[in-house]
Amino acid sequence: MNRYHDDEWGVPVHEDRRHFEFLLLDAFQAGLSWRTVLHKRDNFRKAFAGFDPAHIARFNKRDVKRLMSDPGIIRNRLKIAGTIRNARAFLEVQREHGRFDRYIWKFTNGRTTRNGWRRLEDLPASTPESDAMSKDLKRRGFTFVGSTICYAYMQAAGLVNDHLIGCPRHRLLR
Repeated sequence: MNRYHDDEWGVPVHEDRRHFEFLLLDAFQAGLSWRTVLHKRDNFRKAFAGFDPAHIARFNKRDVKRLMSDPGIIRNRLKIAGTIRNARAFLEVQREHGRFDRYIWKFTNGRTTRNGWRRLEDLPASTPESDAMSKDLKRRGFTFVGSTICYAYMQAAGLVNDHLIGCPRHRLLR
């Protein structure tokens, strides 16, 4: 958890596969703890073709059955089916915008939103930007992209800097 916080969380992402990885992991995290998902991350990477959306978009019923029997991941049929659906929608966004990165950063006007929270209790669960992202992703066929999940994704992918101002990472990511 500390290594994830110190090395990854909040670092701006500009690689499409990395965007898809964070979207996938945040969708599986819904209703669970981030710790659970993070500890299964390597298993997710293996089970979901290295987070390659083009590969995942071709998954079929046999792949769903394989994933449902994989004890190394969270075996939720709706989330597995949603991941396949999201991979297909992700590819459509790439076709339309050239890169998913170009599309997703529009929600923060192309730059990281730098917040100045002092306490964990101050962090919002969602924002108008995550509301807009959620609405647009759903319109494009994505699932498991409610505003709270979108905000968690925005935090992880560095679209927002929500490290507390007393955290050394806050200043480093400016």
